[in-house]
Amino acid sequence: MEQVIAEYINAIEFGDVQACRNMALIPLFAPVSNIPRYLTLKEALRQGTLTITEVSDSGSVPELLAKNSADIPVLLIDGEELAGAKQNRVLNTTILLREKSETIIPVSCTEHGRWQYRTEEFRDSEVIMARKVRANKARTVTDSLRSEMMFRSDQGQVWDDIARMSRCAGVESQTGAMRDVYESKGAGLDEYTRAFPLRDGQKGLLVLIDGSVVGCDVVSLVPAYADLHEKLVKSYAMDAFIEAGETTKAEDHLKAGRDFFEAVLSCAEEKYRSVGYGTDYRFEGRRAVGSALVTYGKVIHMAFFRTFQTGRPPSGMSGPGQKRAGRTARRQQDIRQRI
Repeated sequence: MEQVIAEYINAIEFGDVQACRNMALIPLFAPVSNIPRYLTLKEALRQGTLTITEVSDSGSVPELLAKNSADIPVLLIDGEELAGAKQNRVLNTTILLREKSETIIPVSCTEHGRWQYRTEEFRDSEVIMARKVRANKARTVTDSLRSEMMFRSDQGQVWDDIARMSRCAGVESQTGAMRDVYESKGAGLDEYTRAFPLRDGQKGLLVLIDGSVVGCDVVSLVPAYADLHEKLVKSYAMDAFIEAGETTKAEDHLKAGRDFFEAVLSCAEEKYRSVGYGTDYRFEGRRAVGSALVTYGKVIHMAFFRTFQTGRPPSGMSGPGQKRAGRTARRQQDIRQRI
């Protein structure tokens, strides 16, 4: 693993375990200094320095146009959802948009049944894709990078995963919108967000559901993480709410968290040029998959997810991932032709 990322992971400190029903959360703290300043999606949209639109009047499902007029970069997080325009989308990877720039950003559709304008510009939907769907999307994006050097997801799988999540949650949506599931389950999700308040200096979270680590997110700046905290909690809580199992004793959680980071450190690594600033690192191992954005020698954002599938080989070895990449490209072509 790249030294700067390994050192960053080893420097992470655990806070006190918080718990609600079948979900436990460990606040993460990373004592790293001299981090480049940037705005979050929420900040930039609120200030009016960021606009995100369709790439043209006709639009393109896997791409949007982001215009950053600010004097500093803007951070867009993998899985953050944008609502409006012709259909809702999520970011396929974390991007640090350059200041004073126009960038074509890779996205996935999260609203299968709509392809008509509601607004000219996108807004922050205040939702991050649910953890299971996000983890599956991340794996297909890595496959696309290997086969095509593009940050494309398997759009068909994304739609299937959202439909499955909707069925499990007992929610029907006229347009198959992921956000409709969040809105329908708002009261239940609010119980989780109240149970996991933001801690002073917090930069990330590590989450366990039914006693098993399912993933983590860490952001380099404290104010940036504060903007993302509630959205990230809901992203993980959606799975916990649907699964509705039992939790285990809190003292087991810290050991599970340490074991998870050991698994992360053993992941195979690939790196690609990011859409914005920096390098996009992709990780895959027997027990975890993830990504990290590094720029100017600093980790800006990283996310890792537990994988319970042991049959898939690490990157660099032939396996079902490479075979699925060809199917992904064909399905994306079919989608573009239908639109």
